[in-house]
Amino acid sequence: TDDQAHLMVQCMEAWFLADKNCLASFFGPDFKEKALPGQFSIEDVPKKDIENGLKMATRQCGKGAYHKGNHSFEILAELNAEKVFAASPHAKRLINTLLDRTEH
Repeated sequence: TDDQAHLMVQCMEAWFLADKNCLASFFGPDFKEKALPGQFSIEDVPKKDIENGLKMATRQCGKGAYHKGNHSFEILAELNAEKVFAASPHAKRLINTLLDRTEH
């Protein structure tokens, strides 16, 4: 059924764009927020634009340029979930489906 499959929209890093304060805190003072894609629906930003934006925004940071294996799970753990759900209808649908399933 429709609630049994959830596909990632573009890439998980799209969720990072919903909480740029988290990214700035994680990467520190050399983080360049303006290098990220601007105002948009995070679910519509092409994967390549997200990847390039993260690379440019973080290339001068002490933790190094964004790398999925080195940074992604730490950032995911720090994201403000409410910001992600507000910016991503698919993420909100996923969490609501999971919560509904755990209540039964």
